Amino acid sequence: MKTLIYTLVLLPALLCAKEVKVKTADELKKAVATAKQGDHIIIAKGHYNILNLEINTPITISGEGYPVLDADFKGEILIINADDVTIKGIQFQNVGQSSIQDWAAIKILQASNVKILNNKVYNTYFGIYLSDSESCIVKSNVLIGEPKNEQNTGNGVHAWKCDKLLIENNYVKKHRDGYYFEFVTNSQANNNYSYQNTRYGLHFMFSHKNSYQRNHFEQNGAGVAVMYSNDVSMRNNEFKDNWGGAAYGLLLKDIKDSDISNNSFSSNTVGILMESCNRLTLNNNRLSKNGIAIRLQSNCEDNVLTANNFFGNTFDMGTSGNMIANTINANYWDKYEGYDLDKNGQGDVPFRPVSLFSTLIDRMPQAMMLLRSFTATLLDKIEKVMPSFTPENLLDETPLTKPVQIQFDLLPITTHHV
Repeated sequence: MKTLIYTLVLLPALLCAKEVKVKTADELKKAVATAKQGDHIIIAKGHYNILNLEINTPITISGEGYPVLDADFKGEILIINADDVTIKGIQFQNVGQSSIQDWAAIKILQASNVKILNNKVYNTYFGIYLSDSESCIVKSNVLIGEPKNEQNTGNGVHAWKCDKLLIENNYVKKHRDGYYFEFVTNSQANNNYSYQNTRYGLHFMFSHKNSYQRNHFEQNGAGVAVMYSNDVSMRNNEFKDNWGGAAYGLLLKDIKDSDISNNSFSSNTVGILMESCNRLTLNNNRLSKNGIAIRLQSNCEDNVLTANNFFGNTFDMGTSGNMIANTINANYWDKYEGYDLDKNGQGDVPFRPVSLFSTLIDRMPQAMMLLRSFTATLLDKIEKVMPSFTPENLLDETPLTKPVQIQFDLLPITTHHV
């Protein structure tokens, strides 16, 4: 019924809508300034110097052959203040830098039902910026920056105080954060690629009831961070090659009631870091070739880790102290050396994933030089026989003797512009 009423209200405007083709910057500015609701402005292929162009009417602007809108490093390009605006098939470039303003290629302010589709955004401060907006779609865009350091670049897709967003099939490279959500609710980030960003590939802050699925995060400065958020679903994502002294595949801080399932964590300094996390489910994840697969801090409670596969990690788990009410059960650990006499697929002796040597390195980092030495191996063997330094209650009572068969639905890299 609401859709019918909305259609009837818009119908007169749509019948009067016109299509305008522009070939110069002045023609584009005039067309936007005089546009009526529902008009379609087509930008011919070419180069246009455009600065701080405001859109205050529900219109569509599309490009032929990716026309270039260039801010010449003096400010931002498009500022959308109206609902029901569509921007598609345009190249935006050379947004200026500011220490006091968040200049962007496309900025959406207090608007709804805005669609940003199939655009190219190069060498900008912020790429696509949404503020206090809802029900917007950012889809199939390519955003590539040229950062020198964290201070002189903004985020690729930045959303603040938004609801019901769909961020899908975008490629973001070399920004500060690839995707940044703060005070964002009921939104989805799916099928996105985040590569070589200075800080985080994805950064959630105070954002509840969101999901991100089938995203690929690779070679980002500090991996992915989800902080101070509840009810987040993270499924079928790939976290890869995030290396550095403060780098993680996935950093979880003060997260509650969330699901982390069917993800792949490979070749990260730390696959997953959990700090002050409560009631999380980690299920059917693959953790391989990480420095530390999972670091579970002692201030985490009521989390469940089950049916995960651990392959080829330097250390399977690390912690800062004794565990409280966390469940670690029925995971596959390639370092498990126990036996299964009754052939039920579960080991007959528990597995302790925190090694004595990893505990020693936490206290004396310089001991890393002894990694894979006879001394380190001997210390771990003694600790397994007579546990005294590793957390007594951090163990898998029923470790699996064969890997879990996990069905991943990961994003193919070839679907993006690398």
